[in-house]
Amino acid sequence: MSWQRLVALFPDLKIWIGALFSFLVPFLISRISHVLPARIGQKHKGFLQGRTKPEKNKKLVKNPFERIANQKEFKLTRRLQDNLEVMKEAIGHSPDVVFRQFRIGYSEWKAAVVYVDGLIDKDTLHKHVIEPLTHDRAFLDGTIERAKGSILDHIITDTQVREVSDANLCILEVLSGSAVLFLDRIDGGLILGTAGWESRAIDEPVTEALVRGPRDGFVETLRNNTALLRRRIKDPDFTMVNYKVGRRSKKDLAVIYIKGVTNQELVDEVKRRVERIDIDDVPESGYIEQLIEDNYLSPFPQVQNTERPDRVVSALMEGRVALLLDGTPFALIVPVTFSMLMTSPEDYYERWLPGSLIRIMRYFAAFMALFLPALYISLISYHHGLIPTKLVLSVASGREGVPFPSIIEALIMEITIEVLREAGIRLPKPVGQAVGIVGGLVIGQAAVQAGIVSPIMVIVVALTAISSFAFPQYGAGIAIRMLRFGMMLAASVLGMYGIILFYVIINVHLVKLKSFGVHYAAPFTPFRLADWKDLVIRVPLMIMKERPEMNKTQNRKRQ
Repeated sequence: MSWQRLVALFPDLKIWIGALFSFLVPFLISRISHVLPARIGQKHKGFLQGRTKPEKNKKLVKNPFERIANQKEFKLTRRLQDNLEVMKEAIGHSPDVVFRQFRIGYSEWKAAVVYVDGLIDKDTLHKHVIEPLTHDRAFLDGTIERAKGSILDHIITDTQVREVSDANLCILEVLSGSAVLFLDRIDGGLILGTAGWESRAIDEPVTEALVRGPRDGFVETLRNNTALLRRRIKDPDFTMVNYKVGRRSKKDLAVIYIKGVTNQELVDEVKRRVERIDIDDVPESGYIEQLIEDNYLSPFPQVQNTERPDRVVSALMEGRVALLLDGTPFALIVPVTFSMLMTSPEDYYERWLPGSLIRIMRYFAAFMALFLPALYISLISYHHGLIPTKLVLSVASGREGVPFPSIIEALIMEITIEVLREAGIRLPKPVGQAVGIVGGLVIGQAAVQAGIVSPIMVIVVALTAISSFAFPQYGAGIAIRMLRFGMMLAASVLGMYGIILFYVIINVHLVKLKSFGVHYAAPFTPFRLADWKDLVIRVPLMIMKERPEMNKTQNRKRQ
């Protein structure tokens, strides 16, 4: 029996086969997205995933300097020239590394300072280290050891000083912005806290602007960022653990949490994943995000990034963990849920009624950004009877002469809008805004006049683009933008049934997805009534007396 006869006998056969494939393919993708991260490399074996032991043959680096110190054994000696030769052999080939030798007081006792030009505060080094050592001789009475004690106690008093005996640590500190002082006939070296380089001034965050709220944002210097958090949290339980990430770049990474509030199992899991990072360079916190997330095949971000210190403080108070990387203004927050991505700090600065209304509008905009083009395709192609008669006549007259089916028409406009959006971001700010506005107007009007698309399609695409701008988090908006194209294809194959099936698959994926042991769809599911006080509707602050139950914090009470 031929295919044509089968179709003639069973006219709905194509629909049922399409329905079967539209269900099986997303289901298999959803299953693979959860199986592959566990199968390939088994990167994230940990307590929160029900696995208690890491691989036996892979050693975890708990000391941030352990990996560096184990490369070579270079112990500093009592001879100044030997110590300088070790440093010159390691980093002396670079012209920005300065070796400054001088005599202490007016004696024959020699000393040397090693530092990287541009990474230290030269005024501090010369005024508080070199000048006192070269001019003061009161400490020279007695033995060399007593003179060393005099240097530490009376001469170098305006900078932090730490004694080290390992040349590898000296090299690391010099490359990190400190200066190292070597004294002849004295074992080891002295690490001087003279770091000071040019940095960007603290300014308002670019990606998370607010009408009401603090105007300061993170910068590219780690210590400035931790100071912004310290100013807001004057709690002795504010805990910060430092790591070095990147085998060659060795950048500073801070894991921050509040002891006594944050679940210790969550802290241990974050530390374990950070300690397992083994890569040459970590130029931005996005690398950290990708290396520690649970499911790298999911379109949804499982680690929240932010430029706002107030958002980080709020997350810490809820029992979450923050990660700050030197060289980037974007902090990371874990664990994260989908409801967090739909929340803005301004929701709490305004009264609960306007804050709740704005949040409801935000959820409505998310549904429009995901469903609106797909609904247009399904209604135009399959379900004409669901459209009111007058609207059908208006749409039909607008589509008269359009040579493409609705799916091609929608794809042309959506891809054009995405290209315009990307071009507006990459161009200089004044030019980018003009390109986005003028380009959209001109292209839309020209496409309608040329008969390529219908006027209602331009309205749908415009509403979709405007709705996608309502996301407080850029990463969540990208996920919805990607899924919108899948929703459009499902609508073109099965109409409204395809939309429903694709939406079911998205929900199945969200329910199964986790972020550091916390369900991504919480508190929608698992259902926790206590956490619904800060979900779609934000209740008054005096009612929000407890921290979110899903974080399993050690101390639930917050007021």
